[in-house]
Amino acid sequence: MRIGVHVSIAGGLLESLARAKRLSCNTMQIFSRSPRGGPAPARTDEELDDFDRARRAAGIDPLVIHAPYIINLASPDRRVFGFSMALYQEEYRRAARLGAQYLVTHVGSHRGTGEQAGIARVAEALNRTLADGESDVMILLENTAGSGQGLGYAFEQLAAMRAQVARKERVGFCLDTAHLFAAGFPIHTEEGLEETLAQADRTLGLEHVKLVHLNDSKSAFDSRVDRHWHIGTGQIGREAMRRIVTHRRLRDLPFILETPKKTPQDDPRNLRTVRGFGVTRKGHAHETSRTRSRPAAR
Repeated sequence: MRIGVHVSIAGGLLESLARAKRLSCNTMQIFSRSPRGGPAPARTDEELDDFDRARRAAGIDPLVIHAPYIINLASPDRRVFGFSMALYQEEYRRAARLGAQYLVTHVGSHRGTGEQAGIARVAEALNRTLADGESDVMILLENTAGSGQGLGYAFEQLAAMRAQVARKERVGFCLDTAHLFAAGFPIHTEEGLEETLAQADRTLGLEHVKLVHLNDSKSAFDSRVDRHWHIGTGQIGREAMRRIVTHRRLRDLPFILETPKKTPQDDPRNLRTVRGFGVTRKGHAHETSRTRSRPAAR
């Protein structure tokens, strides 16, 4: 199992790596800059090379970069779209220089201009980004909870964006469990998870899903409200999270936790919960006796 968390880059790239190592992660996700704006921190070639060597030596793979939240590739406003486009292209180049395998992307909001127009603008942004250079970084379009006029809550929307990209081999998908649940995908039941994965396979192609953001949800099912919560203690629940982690069609993917970090104990506790689910050599789920004896909080 490849499991990691989103770690802070406060103190520098090597410190972010040290945080991931202390948590015994074998994958990790970072922002390369503030997710809400401001200039990106300057990085020397020496710092970037040291980080890449240290990460590879630690066996942390893949490295995932999450694009800033302020980017709106679906915006109809020319100024906003131009700003977002420039920032996104810069972020794509930074991801390559950091040695990342994936750049996770929230596609943005169409601002009332309609889904098809917003999808076309996202596809334009992806085509322009991928036409610039020969980077190996794969863009992963992330599903959303479906609030407001945001795109990405339906698999059909994500598939339509990728369909309009010339270099499709450089575009895949990231599935966020909290977003799926809030958008009305019934992954909290055994039958619902199978139904959701079957739909994802028909629409996206599960071979194009490269990453799972593993989050429980503080918000109710089909609420369209994005509120991540601790693994097993939210509305999705422990048994459903176990089924997701150990599912034969998902278990070989990297899992990144984006759960709350209110105390220093939060990340270790959430990671222990996921690791406690376990997978036998035959792929069947099991839990340790210590995990089984602790009832799920709901």
